[in-house]
Amino acid sequence: MKAAVIVFPGSNCDRDMAVAYEQAGFEVEMVWHKETTLPSGIDMVGVPGGFSFGDYLRCGAIAANAPIVRDVKAFADKGGYVLGVCNGFQVLTETGLLPGALLRNAELKYICRTIGLKVDGQSVFTQGYEQGEEIALPIAHHDGNYHADDATLDMLEADGRVAFRYTDNPNGSARDIAGIVSANRRVLGMMPHPERASEAAHGNQDGARLFANLTELLANA
Repeated sequence: MKAAVIVFPGSNCDRDMAVAYEQAGFEVEMVWHKETTLPSGIDMVGVPGGFSFGDYLRCGAIAANAPIVRDVKAFADKGGYVLGVCNGFQVLTETGLLPGALLRNAELKYICRTIGLKVDGQSVFTQGYEQGEEIALPIAHHDGNYHADDATLDMLEADGRVAFRYTDNPNGSARDIAGIVSANRRVLGMMPHPERASEAAHGNQDGARLFANLTELLANA
């Protein structure tokens, strides 16, 4: 299996994401934002956390218009798997690959700690967990307050597209939403960092299960 990790100026979780993929058995290529095409043979794209372009304008807004993102969108439109974490989630909403927007945290403060999540919905990204299982992953964001209009939220709920919910909402996200998937369930955006919980030294390995399940899925595809 082969994964591409996109790198923007200001990315700071790109290497963490690459290591998590590698530990799960992926061959990883780092792809600079000015490239126009993804490497051949890619099975999955990772859009990492960080502060792309310094979060000027809006978080993820500049990165969403980077040359490589046009090909990421085309890859997703053809049914490719895409994982966007933290700033990567913000980029995916800015591109329109996922609905809604990430706003400033309710208390207008940067939050960096491990939080509880409940696994919700069915997708390739959550198949390594039990439905309703509670896991723990780190968060590190200032703009993680997920927002969408009621019609969109109702649609996400009805279609089972909420992948993760906060057990104790840290940022004001609507309906405790921490991550959502696309209509075909092949694009996941989430604010918590599974790549920061993929080794025993991280305190737990709840995030490693997400990457390991992707390996098994694609190996048997």
